[in-house]
Amino acid sequence: MAQSVIVDRRFCVPNPVDLAMVRDKIASQYGNFVISDVNGNMLFQVKKPGFGLHKKMTLLDSSGSPVLTMKEKTMTLHNRWQVFRGGSTEECDMLYTVKRSSMVQRTTKLDVFLGHNNEEKTCDFKVKGTNWLERSCVVYAGESDVIVAQMQHKKHTRRTALSGNDSFSVTVNPNIDHAFISSLVVLFDVVDRQESPKGIGSDNFEAAHVTQGLFQ
Repeated sequence: MAQSVIVDRRFCVPNPVDLAMVRDKIASQYGNFVISDVNGNMLFQVKKPGFGLHKKMTLLDSSGSPVLTMKEKTMTLHNRWQVFRGGSTEECDMLYTVKRSSMVQRTTKLDVFLGHNNEEKTCDFKVKGTNWLERSCVVYAGESDVIVAQMQHKKHTRRTALSGNDSFSVTVNPNIDHAFISSLVVLFDVVDRQESPKGIGSDNFEAAHVTQGLFQ
């Protein structure tokens, strides 16, 4: 696949990129993320939104500089998030929009529209969840079957259930912007937690069962 620079050319490399994403606060819709490479070097981190009407999360690089700002658009029916360059939320800096594919979904699906796609008739990328219990997803190029990245949600062990952390492994295909993919996984996690049936497929449900085994 040709090089797909969405955020910055420095995040596109000719080889596959494996990422380890760790999120805190298992039972909460929002959490802080640390995103590392296979050697444990931190590449990005995401801070959960603070209190306020507008939910906003920032993807920071290893030096703490803002790479992307993800802002939820209020009063929409499809959980629409706008993603901006750096720390900006100005319309001229908007890179792409992420929203639920439909209002009612059996599994979480997200449509991604790049900034120049104003009509939004066909998405530029699509994120498809597997099921609520697994909470994993695949990222495709547009409406095609071409896979650009995959995320696998790791099952909880006794150790992770007690730590309160949640882990994801992500494989980004060659020449695909891994900052872009990282933001999609974060937004998938937020929307998926919102859509999951209460007590089914949620981390709280899974972790509770693992933790219960410690006392049996």
